Amino acid sequence: MKELLLNYKTSAEDSTNGWQNESLPIGNGYFGANIFGIVQRERIQITENSLQNPGNLGGLNNFLEIYLEFDHQDTSGYERGLSLNNAIAYCCYDCDGVHYEREYFASYPDKIIAVRLTASKVGALSFVLCPDIPYLKNYAMEPGDDGGKTGEVTSVGDTIQIKGKMLYYPIRFEGQIKVITETGNIEAENGTIRVTGADSAILIFTAGTNYNLDSGIFLETDPKKKLSDIDPHLKVSKTISDVSGMDYALLKERHITDYSNLFGRVSLEIDGEHPGLPTDELLQKYRDGAAIPYLEVLFFQYGRYLLIASSRDGGLPSNLQGIWNCHDQSPWGSGYWHNINVQMNYWPVFNTNLQELFKPYQDFNEAFRPCAELMASKYIETYNPENRSEEQGGCGWTIGTSSYPYKISAPGGHSGPGTGGLTTKLFWDYYDFTRDETILRNVTYPALHSMSRFLTRTVKNYEGKYLASFSASPEQIINGKWRSNPQYYHTVGCAFDQQMLYENGADLLKAAKLLGEKDHTVDVQSEQIDNYTPVEIGWSGQIKEYSEENLYGEIGEYKHRHISHLVALFPGTQINSDTPAWLDAAKFALNERGDDSTGWGVAHRLNAWARTGEGDRAYTLLRILLEKKTMMNMWSFLWSRKPVFQIDANFGGAAGVAEMLLQSHETYIAILPAIPREWGSGSYSGLVARGNFEVSAEWKDGCLVRIEILSRSGGPCKLKCKNISTAVLMDESDGILHFATETFDKISFETEVGMNYILTGIKPYETAEAPDRLQADKKTLLLSWCGSPELLYNVYRAVDNQPGYDIIATGLSGTSYIDKDFDFSPYDHVTYKVPASFKDGTGESVGVLVSLNHASELYLDRYRYRITQINL
Repeated sequence: MKELLLNYKTSAEDSTNGWQNESLPIGNGYFGANIFGIVQRERIQITENSLQNPGNLGGLNNFLEIYLEFDHQDTSGYERGLSLNNAIAYCCYDCDGVHYEREYFASYPDKIIAVRLTASKVGALSFVLCPDIPYLKNYAMEPGDDGGKTGEVTSVGDTIQIKGKMLYYPIRFEGQIKVITETGNIEAENGTIRVTGADSAILIFTAGTNYNLDSGIFLETDPKKKLSDIDPHLKVSKTISDVSGMDYALLKERHITDYSNLFGRVSLEIDGEHPGLPTDELLQKYRDGAAIPYLEVLFFQYGRYLLIASSRDGGLPSNLQGIWNCHDQSPWGSGYWHNINVQMNYWPVFNTNLQELFKPYQDFNEAFRPCAELMASKYIETYNPENRSEEQGGCGWTIGTSSYPYKISAPGGHSGPGTGGLTTKLFWDYYDFTRDETILRNVTYPALHSMSRFLTRTVKNYEGKYLASFSASPEQIINGKWRSNPQYYHTVGCAFDQQMLYENGADLLKAAKLLGEKDHTVDVQSEQIDNYTPVEIGWSGQIKEYSEENLYGEIGEYKHRHISHLVALFPGTQINSDTPAWLDAAKFALNERGDDSTGWGVAHRLNAWARTGEGDRAYTLLRILLEKKTMMNMWSFLWSRKPVFQIDANFGGAAGVAEMLLQSHETYIAILPAIPREWGSGSYSGLVARGNFEVSAEWKDGCLVRIEILSRSGGPCKLKCKNISTAVLMDESDGILHFATETFDKISFETEVGMNYILTGIKPYETAEAPDRLQADKKTLLLSWCGSPELLYNVYRAVDNQPGYDIIATGLSGTSYIDKDFDFSPYDHVTYKVPASFKDGTGESVGVLVSLNHASELYLDRYRYRITQINL
């Protein structure tokens, strides 16, 4: 793997802006640190995700600020950086003829942050270590709301102890820093340590609280009783003691071995020159329009790095800011938002070969589930009392948007019950990517089954349709401003809820079949699932956000940041290449929604466009992420007008790149399904497809030259890409194997566990140029388009909610067609699609579309005024 490096010629600014825009993050799943690389007064900011207040009192708190003071005035040759290859940050410079270096890493196996300081001249290293507990005050929002904390810093010998309490929840916290030197003097005084005359020094930091993830935390309503009054001192002291006798080189080796086992599984290379500039200068050139594939690869791998740093077994899951926060009033409380954000955090966990990192969210979800069962029962009693079950857990479990390590919420307000189905999609993928039957039986099935108990009770039967009532498309408003007194649109059966009802139901039925399970919930889901109407097409040719919507955007914000009505496209699977009319309707909705949005909004759009197979459009979204939603330290942020760090777009962006390279949500593994023209040649290895296949691929000038499949669970392997049927299939000993051919772009073959399979010799595939400017007359159904006399054209038609097209004309050499035998009057709308092909019938292009409806000119004019008013 080539070196992947964030590097800079100046330090981060010692400010909140410098923290989020310039500092470099490291983490081990237990706590995170931000490294500033400041010469005279180095700042290392520490975050520990259980150090919380309620959201209204600021949420996640800043654990600690560590300062290192140096008497270094005139310096030269400054550089700082972060290597993604080994998760080590560094800073170096020259001062008064001495070369100074600092090295930082966060070790998961040893639960520490280690800092090594060196000087090239004997005895030249001197500094003062002075930690500070931030915000030792009560910053209560209202009288009686005690959101402050107490604490003190003491130093004895070679160790500094940081000890304190949060006041709202009874959180006891402690950190320790041990200083190790072989030469020089160490003096401790008033919470500081002074080192003088040393050649080098090592700082070992660890931290802990009395937080213990279990169901009692969420079930207990008294905030003062959520935690046991256990002093973390013994735990923290033992960690320091366990590593104090270890050589620094061994600590570093243990860290690199652990980290590389995860990060090194996936490589991605895209041909193109690396300008060899610092990262901030690369980003600026990219924003100016330069093509820098290295930066795109760096962004992809940075997402994987951040997930490794912020989500490890034994720690809390990655939140809205991962595991990094410098605020006493953190954005959105640094919670777990379940209407898209926490799910997006884990989108890259399976396809980028990091499946172990899902465990923290699994544990978190299972811990809050008993409380979520009580909320589900109350929810059903409120909205659907006729469906309430008196049995404990009989209404399943639910989850709303805002959740924290101490408290969760139920659906309502701005998001409907579909948030639960959006969550259980992760649990199905956990099995589908690993094919581990233990996971299926003990983790996936219980999550799906209990969620189905809830979701099947949220619906009412409306003339044979099972529709969620209450229902809301996340955060979509009908008046007011989003950030001040919004009125959210409430309805029955919006697309978000119906699509997630279907996804959860379909996944449950697959899981039940695999396990041979059958009970009342499975029976009810079997009865209801074909009547959820998850996807409906509107008059504009769009996927409807609401069933009562006719033309696109009649309800809510036209260019809303959420694309909740398209969750059936991604992360769901209902809209796919087997439903081409729905897929085209999804493209229409994506186009109207617009590309620019919040950081995570752009990331969701990137994944959705990748699922459509339009690589160039997906690449446009990737560029928007890097150009407009990425800070100088490559963290993502929400808004361009007021950047606020939020990590989900880093994770969603990484997932989107993986979706461009590999997809497996259909019955086939699609290789390079959305490759853009800008990525003409390249290779990747280690991405994972459903079925537990590890996939590597190499392409040149846009054409696949090699595919390698490692079968980790055995079973049939089904592949899809243009001209795959022309390939030669070999096993790892170069033996020629046979495969079954379904079509020119689909093949299948049996595999054995642990075997590698290699495909080469795939012939290039050429696609005809698509036609342009398709028009249709509503009265005569005359279609006309612009095209080439050298090509042939096919005409497809879909009516109302039809998922696929009927082909109504083939091999047309002209550029017009009258659909004279079709009666449009019984239908609400019709969509025509015209692609081109070569004269031998091959190379069919994407199609150009037009949709017709019966709306009068008066209706259309009123619509134009209405959408202008509601989108002021």
